[in-house]
Amino acid sequence: MIYEHLGARPRIHDTAVVAPSAVISGDVTIGENCQVLHGAVITAEGGPITLGEHVIVMENALIRATAANPVHIGDHVLVGPMASISGATIAEEVFLATGTRIFNGAVIGERSEVRINAVVHLRTTLPPETVVPIGWVAVGDPVRILSPERHEEIWEAQHELDFPGYVFGVDRSTPDLMVQLTERYARSLARHLEDHAL
Repeated sequence: MIYEHLGARPRIHDTAVVAPSAVISGDVTIGENCQVLHGAVITAEGGPITLGEHVIVMENALIRATAANPVHIGDHVLVGPMASISGATIAEEVFLATGTRIFNGAVIGERSEVRINAVVHLRTTLPPETVVPIGWVAVGDPVRILSPERHEEIWEAQHELDFPGYVFGVDRSTPDLMVQLTERYARSLARHLEDHAL
């Protein structure tokens, strides 16, 4: 389904194919010969999303932009099933495998691979041709690529990146952090009440 959101309508190239059960919402540009498969959601939540040419977005993948973090995906990128991209820049010829998670402000360099269930954290930059192994976590700039059992090192880097402050504008030390975060985020998401199916 195609939706107008915040007054913006998706622009889909005539050669692109979007499955009937995919959702495309808002300021989204889908380039030549792209394929968006069943269950995929591409939603521009106040910031634009641009897919270059020959981008494949597989089943149940999620691509979300925010006002602070637009999404740009270069040519010849494959976004695997159940992958998630939030407010990131993906260069050309990148492979994002099944279940990968790419967070706000991340930059993925050309010909990089983020393998099954791997994570590229908030404001992390992967240089060109970087590989993040299955289930591992890439964090920081300069990047550190760590196995999941190295939680303390991952948390140390994550803490400095300030996820609640950067993404939601809420200080982590706020006593009612989740109350503030969910109420603020819910108000933002409620803007979908005015969406129109096209």
